[in-house]
Amino acid sequence: MKILNLSLLLPVSLIILAQALPPAYPKIADAVALEAEPFSLHRVRLLDGPFKKGQEIAVDYLLRLEPDRFLANFRKDAGLKPKAEHYGGWESQGVSGHTGGHYLSACALAYASTGDKRFLDRVNYITAELAECQKANADGYVAAIPDGRKIYAEIAAGNIRSGGFDLNGGWVPNYTLHKIFAGLRDAYRLCGNHQALEVSRKLADWFETTHAKLSVDQMQDILIAEFGGLNETFADLYSDTGDERYLQLARRFHHKAITDPLARREDILPGTHANTQIPKLVGSARTYEITGDAADQVAAEFFWDRVVNHHSYITGGHCDHEHFGEPGKLNHRLSNDTTETCNVYNMLKLSRHLFSWKPRGEIADFHERALLNHMRASQHPDGRVIYNLTLRPGGPKHYQTLFDSFTCCVASGLENHVRYGEAIYFHHDDQLWVNLFIASELDWKERGVRLRQETRWPYGDTSTFIIETKQSQPFTLRLRHPHWALDGIRVRINDEEPQANSKPAGYFEITRTWKSGDRVVLEYPMKLRSESMPDNPKRIGVFYGPTLLAGDLGPWNDPDASKPDYVPAMVTDGKPPADWVKPVSLAELKFRTAGAGKPRDVDLIPFFAIHDRRQTVFFDIYDTAEWTDRQAEILAARKREAELAARTVDLLRIGEQQPEKDRNLQGEKTRAGDSGGRKWRDAVDGGWFSFEMAVAPDLPNELHCTYWGGETGDREFDIVVDGTVIATRRLYQDKPGEFFEVVHEIPEDLTHGKNKITIRFQAHPGKLAGGLFGVRTIR
Repeated sequence: MKILNLSLLLPVSLIILAQALPPAYPKIADAVALEAEPFSLHRVRLLDGPFKKGQEIAVDYLLRLEPDRFLANFRKDAGLKPKAEHYGGWESQGVSGHTGGHYLSACALAYASTGDKRFLDRVNYITAELAECQKANADGYVAAIPDGRKIYAEIAAGNIRSGGFDLNGGWVPNYTLHKIFAGLRDAYRLCGNHQALEVSRKLADWFETTHAKLSVDQMQDILIAEFGGLNETFADLYSDTGDERYLQLARRFHHKAITDPLARREDILPGTHANTQIPKLVGSARTYEITGDAADQVAAEFFWDRVVNHHSYITGGHCDHEHFGEPGKLNHRLSNDTTETCNVYNMLKLSRHLFSWKPRGEIADFHERALLNHMRASQHPDGRVIYNLTLRPGGPKHYQTLFDSFTCCVASGLENHVRYGEAIYFHHDDQLWVNLFIASELDWKERGVRLRQETRWPYGDTSTFIIETKQSQPFTLRLRHPHWALDGIRVRINDEEPQANSKPAGYFEITRTWKSGDRVVLEYPMKLRSESMPDNPKRIGVFYGPTLLAGDLGPWNDPDASKPDYVPAMVTDGKPPADWVKPVSLAELKFRTAGAGKPRDVDLIPFFAIHDRRQTVFFDIYDTAEWTDRQAEILAARKREAELAARTVDLLRIGEQQPEKDRNLQGEKTRAGDSGGRKWRDAVDGGWFSFEMAVAPDLPNELHCTYWGGETGDREFDIVVDGTVIATRRLYQDKPGEFFEVVHEIPEDLTHGKNKITIRFQAHPGKLAGGLFGVRTIR
């Protein structure tokens, strides 16, 4: 069912309440005076170009989704009859309701970005439905979390069992509540829906009562489980109501184990689950703005610097298999599961805060990089979005389904492409910053000024700004000088060219009295350039200006993809890209390598524009002598990797929360940790752990286990497959200083006719099992 005008389903009294009720609470002024403020999305409208196209795709998708299906489990949880069948994927699992929260935010953002009243109708309808569920619950609680009441009743009683993704047997319930709070906040702030503020208040009051008797240590135990950015939304609720209790709630969600070391400028990120941490620091940023607490400021700024400058790839994304690795060590962290899109969504949020505190071109440069080369690259023309944007050479992009996935990145993806206007322009007093060269029109209502930016960026190298003002007035226009414009920029004001006064990653400042019709033309010449891996200068990405180019290797089902030379190397003899990459069409940003590719040259197109194809954004470069000497060795190594990948049935990232959950990890006296950026799991004192793995049912299978060669202690254990011991292993100084792999044959009678098996590592009495650093099943 497609609901065209949801407001028709609401009583008139609710519509009036949602849209016309005067504010009941004074807004609390921030303690920190911002040096630059982003404009509301209501004030920015996109013009024709790739970002407007992405917004239109997102708008169409949002309108195809059915609010009642997101609301079904809320109604069921409240004892009300659902009006439609709930969606599948994660919305039918332990985080049910999280996508509903994001969808509420997305509709509010879409309304602000477009003015399309259909989204206002949806915001009002969803909010009224949540209010009805809350009324039925009678105590302020409203959620769709399976066993949510049981979980929070145990927590209120001080019975707390917390793991990375598990809180009292529930899948990150606080994370889910954060999305609901955020949706209600956005409904209130962007759509003027005062009912949303009341629902949020009552839910927060219930939340405060639930946690009221818990000690500081108990609260810190709760925070071991992912909780999103509850500290941010509670701080915002304090700002919107003036109720100090909500600020205290925000403070109770200060995770000391993560935030305090960051405030001491300690990089404790390696091995941590990346997107669990970012929202905490967005919360710290918001708390700093409200309270002025310098420790929150330092933690947020230090975290941003470490992630952007030490943990991020050339796209602006970061993480592999959802986790941070060692800083500056990215070369060997290229898989199908690099750069989770939720992470970029949250880093862009954090960037907007930091720019507001102290406007810097470096922050705007990162925002542009991540928005253009990750966010635009994560949306398919049919509306599908990407969870992990692979940077593995030769890998195709893997899109989520439209209507039955609803993972975290589908949920945040509902918002991503209707919020492009958030960071194009900033203002403060008589200053106006232009940070992004996205075709758009700005309404600077406070000053009676409209600014129109006409540009083909990133397909062109010029932006023209046309000013309309009710009366001539002075202000300073600050035009960003992007980091990639190394040869300088050119500015003309009404055909006059002032003296250049900017450097890359800085701003060109124009202070004058402006009148209607004034025109500013900004040229930012683009050229081919390269950026390398921080730990491998001979592995590079090729850019044209801001745009990361991808080598088009062939269709996603290319039969040649398993060949060891499928991803060509580039023999460049140290020459810059302009010498071995030639334009095919600059208007479309199409290029081709010219004679450097081994064994073949390839077309290069924007990474954001390649879909349903295999591609690479990284090329290994050699000089002629190196290629001659190492060609056979390189191809042999690639062949081994390709053969192993082709034979692999299943691969478990042991010690990582989501992969272990997906494979039903169980155990007693088991523990997990990180060593040198690699996760491990073991069991102590006769304990055990088990997990499920896929197998090839009608072929011989092997179990490949990775161990650390420098282990000491009594490590003796059995490896058991579906109740049968297939091997006994003792670990002790097998290969000091390196990892090694042990292959175990799995008897065919244990896999015949099966698609999966249960593998158990059972420590002998009084001894340890593992540590296990990696495991895969192989044909």
